[in-house]
Amino acid sequence: MMASNRDEPLTFLNTSISSSVGVSEGGDSSQIGSASGSFQNEGFLGGFDGGDEDFGFSRSEFRQSLLVGTVKYYERHVFLCYKKPQVWPPRIEAAEFDRLPRLLSAALSSRKADMKRQTRLTICEGYDGTETSNGDVLIFPDMIRYRRLTHFDVDTFVEEVLVKDGEWLPGSPEPLTGTYIFVCAHGARDKRCGVCGPALVSRFKDEIESRGYQSKVSVRPCSHIGGHKYAGNVIIFGSNNHQKVSGHWYGYVMPDDVPMLLDQHIEKGEIVDRLWRGQMGLSEEDQMKAQEQWVIANGDGNMERSIEDGSQATDGGCCQASGGSSCCRVSNPPESAVNFNLETKNGEKKKGIKNQISINIGNKGAATPHKVCTMPTWLETWEREDAYAALALIGAAVSVAVAYNCYRQLG
Repeated sequence: MMASNRDEPLTFLNTSISSSVGVSEGGDSSQIGSASGSFQNEGFLGGFDGGDEDFGFSRSEFRQSLLVGTVKYYERHVFLCYKKPQVWPPRIEAAEFDRLPRLLSAALSSRKADMKRQTRLTICEGYDGTETSNGDVLIFPDMIRYRRLTHFDVDTFVEEVLVKDGEWLPGSPEPLTGTYIFVCAHGARDKRCGVCGPALVSRFKDEIESRGYQSKVSVRPCSHIGGHKYAGNVIIFGSNNHQKVSGHWYGYVMPDDVPMLLDQHIEKGEIVDRLWRGQMGLSEEDQMKAQEQWVIANGDGNMERSIEDGSQATDGGCCQASGGSSCCRVSNPPESAVNFNLETKNGEKKKGIKNQISINIGNKGAATPHKVCTMPTWLETWEREDAYAALALIGAAVSVAVAYNCYRQLG
């Protein structure tokens, strides 16, 4: 097991807004100080001592920890495209010769109090499969790309784009479309990601190609994002028809889970809840509330909560009518909400019970029904014959009482 201080990203406290800018590190100690010509020393990482049983999907700790609530709250994710995972050292913000990521990290730290949104920085591979993208910056949920940032431009870029929420000139923002998948493959920071990450990236690329998704789904390895013990770690960003974007984090992902993520998350817009760690814009507390709802749902199949854009709203608790029948009725959900299908611990849904939590996934804008309950009056639970019998009994009792009262008066 790795030391605990290696398992969290570098965090800068922002006392003015009581929040943080989490910086995920990558990079290497090559002799290149800017983005251009930076694919050197590709043998930096080397091999690992130990295999799958020690660091991979068969390791003893795999899927032994709770995932939900392990994403620290943040509102914007910046990815700097820079070099390859094979050459990233453990901490790029301290790498003397990698000036671009080091200066960008320092600029984010120094301007943290001036930024309106809590921002996280992560390094991703500087090659997108078709061309070199070294020095490009991808920003979510803004869904924009800036090309060819250099260390000379860092201060101006941070000021204009991340502080003022404007545009960086002479660069111009390019819109991003489709879905972007990032897989932690930062092997120099933790061997578990070095073993699991590349295997997941390879499987994602194979599935994307076999399905013909190249034009709408992109996958890249990225640097440390926190929680190496959950490797493989995956983040998926996507926008719906209303351009609302969410970044969903997954942990303990295996290559065999990749088809399910593509089918369920990207195609259907449904969370794969057993692998879900949390999402951008949702607090750790709200992530845990989603987990609590899962527990409640296993005990009471009619309980439900809607969580969207970092806030939770309870539309109403469901009741249980006599005879075991439900008294719930269907109402329209929030426009951008989609199903979060809760499952039992063994991965199988309870028969005859719909346990759902609505989460803003960003990929799909289709509305899905959820339940809101109305409490029936006590008469609605009675059969008509029961009501007639009760009324007859009351009438007889009244007749007896009247007769008895008359008898006493006559006597």
